[in-house]
Amino acid sequence: MRYFAEISYKGTAYCGWQIQPNGVSVQSVMNHCLSTLIGSPIYVVGCGRTDSGVHAMKFILHFDTETEFDLERTLFKLNRMLPMDIAIRTIYPVSKEMHARFSARSRTYRYYITIEKNPLELGFVTLIFQDLNIERMKEAARIIPEYNDFEALSKASDDQKHHLVNIEEVRFIKKGSHLIFHIRANRFLRGMIRIIMGTLIQVGKGKMTVEEFRSVIESKDRKRAGAAAQAQGLYLWDISYPADL
Repeated sequence: MRYFAEISYKGTAYCGWQIQPNGVSVQSVMNHCLSTLIGSPIYVVGCGRTDSGVHAMKFILHFDTETEFDLERTLFKLNRMLPMDIAIRTIYPVSKEMHARFSARSRTYRYYITIEKNPLELGFVTLIFQDLNIERMKEAARIIPEYNDFEALSKASDDQKHHLVNIEEVRFIKKGSHLIFHIRANRFLRGMIRIIMGTLIQVGKGKMTVEEFRSVIESKDRKRAGAAAQAQGLYLWDISYPADL
């Protein structure tokens, strides 16, 4: 039997979603807690791979087990067992054809920045000690959906077969002292959103023009893009699946 689960987590204390030899991952914590409660070995598969320090508002995972268990009771016990920086929202059975990663139709990320120092937001937003030209950043962001090859705006990866991404939505949201970068696509490349955000911040600081931002994308040269923005401002915000699944 295959199950989907929806979780949220604060990524500060973890080396990312995926199991790593040099740190505690969200995946390893979920494997341990589910295996303990269900009473048989459980290996969870995630909808993606968030980096160290990145948060998730909505993250979907799946796991297979032939062991029968009470969904409501397990959900209750799991939330008590999990550390305070991970919460599980729901567990539900799905067909064997459903896959947390490969069945996903789109993924939405948000990146939070602020120019107002607030100690209570430490670890959740990226603080920029400089006024930003938000209109120029918006103008540059509107260029992004015109392209589908983002080699210049991603980290090199040996397992990356191509750099094609279908961008479905890009916009900035101003909310109080926060400037939120919102982006939705069918997939994202390794480090892509943090590199896009770091490059847009260069535009906002006046260190790169809008046309130079365009030429970075067209160059397919990672060296021409800005440094990756810090991890703590990034959230996996939403993930959607086809309605017929």
